[in-house]
Amino acid sequence: MSFSAEKIMHGVGASPGIAIGRALVVSRSPVQVPYRPLAEDQVEGEVERFRRAVEAARSELNAAKEELGPDLADYAYIIEAHLGILGDKMISHRSEELIRSQLINAEWALGLAEAEAKAIFDKVKDNYIRSRASDVEYVAGQVLRHLAGHNGIELSTIREKVVVVAHDLSPAETTQMDLGWIMGFVTDMGGPTSHTAIMAQAKAIPAVVGLERVSAEVASGDFVIVDGSNGTIIVHPDEETLHDYRDKQEAYEIYAQEILAQAHLPAATMDGRRLEVGANIELAEEVSTALTYGAEAVGLFRTEFLYVSQKALPTEEELLASFVTVAQRLEGRPVNIRTLDIGGDKFASSLELAPEINPALGLRAIRYCLKEPSLFRTQLRAILRASVYGQVRVMFPLISGVGELLQARQMLEEVKAELAAEGTPFDPDLKVGIMIEVPSAVAVADLLAQHADFFSIGTNDLIQYALAIDRVNEYVAHLYQPLHPAVLRMVRQVVDAAHGAGIPVGMCGEMAGDANEAPLLLGLGLDSLSMNPLAIPRVKQVLRLASAGEWAGLADQALGYATAAEVSRFMDAQLGKHFPEVLTPRTPLPKDMG
Repeated sequence: MSFSAEKIMHGVGASPGIAIGRALVVSRSPVQVPYRPLAEDQVEGEVERFRRAVEAARSELNAAKEELGPDLADYAYIIEAHLGILGDKMISHRSEELIRSQLINAEWALGLAEAEAKAIFDKVKDNYIRSRASDVEYVAGQVLRHLAGHNGIELSTIREKVVVVAHDLSPAETTQMDLGWIMGFVTDMGGPTSHTAIMAQAKAIPAVVGLERVSAEVASGDFVIVDGSNGTIIVHPDEETLHDYRDKQEAYEIYAQEILAQAHLPAATMDGRRLEVGANIELAEEVSTALTYGAEAVGLFRTEFLYVSQKALPTEEELLASFVTVAQRLEGRPVNIRTLDIGGDKFASSLELAPEINPALGLRAIRYCLKEPSLFRTQLRAILRASVYGQVRVMFPLISGVGELLQARQMLEEVKAELAAEGTPFDPDLKVGIMIEVPSAVAVADLLAQHADFFSIGTNDLIQYALAIDRVNEYVAHLYQPLHPAVLRMVRQVVDAAHGAGIPVGMCGEMAGDANEAPLLLGLGLDSLSMNPLAIPRVKQVLRLASAGEWAGLADQALGYATAAEVSRFMDAQLGKHFPEVLTPRTPLPKDMG
């Protein structure tokens, strides 16, 4: 043990669990990018040097893909995505163009090409899509290391029990980790939805990312604690802290085994009410993770990444392939495919979106699709064709009134007629749902319910629009309160409208995946919840311990409070009473909050 003072650092929990041990720093900083002008007669030689580096990086990725064992075979898509980026025009071809046009060295050209590609993703507020910029960084970094003559990190050769500390790690490097030796890892870079985080979750290795300077502030040999559940690392822990965390580690390992063993049990309450608990996904390959953690459906299949991940618009066949893969892997379980939600805080490199003063209130989601009928029809054709392969449903985002829904449904009927005339099979009874995300939809939910087969409440946008709060604005983000009485009353109004029309209503926003909110959502009458797959086991566990009848009464009480702070205090008291060993209270809100 070191006698240095205990130091706590906070990042983003990428994969749950606790690791305790000595640090091994494998990377302190990214490769430096030099600038070197070229003479005309040096250009082709430089292009050839760049191509050799690209091929070396490609060989590395292919080798990593081949090394994936059967347990990780479903995650080969991550490495395939990197291989795709490596061969994409925006990296390889663009770098060569810059070498030739600007007479600059390969390292500098690659840096410019990387910056251009990342600029596409930087315009996106959606965390998942924006985090795909990290894939561009990983690929460019691999090529850059070969240009610089660096061999990279050989994690597979580590033969001591360590916690890996790095500036960044690629998903391919994460796949090389031998869990017999590497207990966990922490990085300066990364986010919760990065492919490195997904790989860490797949391997069940504790990880914290986004620590900014951990690779510069931790030395090899330092004793560290990694808490991937809350995004904390502790350097030089004192004896008391170490003792507490060893107890937590043991308790977590027991809990993880128990909760995963129960993950496939239904979310049936103590008094017999059953909720469907599903997963939110972006890629077809995420279905396996969702099923592992107990998903009974895919409550939200976001389609934006299919557009953001490439320069050209995806074809009908490309969309169909993705949708069919999801439907088949779910083996009869339902999937709600959300049509394109581009615009506002989202961006697709292949779509020309006019600049708007207030894009969140502009041409986005269903509005954009109705304005671009050719694009919309392509999606609808792919969804309908996929419907014969499983329980596929379509879901329209950001519906603000009956007129929009009728327009969308009319286009769906026209596409059905086209397919029927062609003799192309589809499910004529395809279920049509809408996302309730704006206050106007709440106000006319009873009218919308007459033209929809199901509702899904998207709380991320609904809270933002209802409370007039941009949750990514640091000055008002603290006012973004899911327990605001206005939000809860809107949820109740939507549930009542849906049930009055005899249709089910679910929720797929972040609120749905918060186990602390699950009993209240049960009490408000929701029929299904959809969330990040990692949240499913705990939410199911809480619902199995709850009584629907009792929480209906408690939800009525919660609706009687005037502020989010009052609701929060009421909920914490009830959670402590009903789930003392399962849930921990949140940080209390100030008394005057919301």
